[in-house]
Amino acid sequence: MQDQRIRVLVAKPGLDGHDRGAKIVARALRDAGMEVIYTGLRQTPEQIARAAVDEDVDVVGISILSGAHNTILPRICQLLREQGREDVLVIVGGIIPDEDIPALQAAGVAAVFQPGASTQEIVEFIRSRVSRQQTR
Repeated sequence: MQDQRIRVLVAKPGLDGHDRGAKIVARALRDAGMEVIYTGLRQTPEQIARAAVDEDVDVVGISILSGAHNTILPRICQLLREQGREDVLVIVGGIIPDEDIPALQAAGVAAVFQPGASTQEIVEFIRSRVSRQQTR
């Protein structure tokens, strides 16, 4: 059985209009051999969860700088669970205070990458947590 490429949805929720970091991460994931779907700016949690289901992704990568992470990220995780996709790895990058990380993890976020995290660190984390087989 042959492995398929890891599929990652990269999204920018809310009113945050800064997407340079998301595009850099998306490019690094593509360069690492992953298939990347970038949803663009100003996505709602519902749009992100629906795209994740429709695209049959392994990972949802959220880039957020707006400060709304404590509302938006738990909602995305909840919507994925409601749609039977609790197997999707949810990761986030952006401005996330240390004190908010435990609650995000309790809500279902697998990893938080704060400023200074390398793209290689993100690639390695995803590879260590996702093994995609054709049986899906």
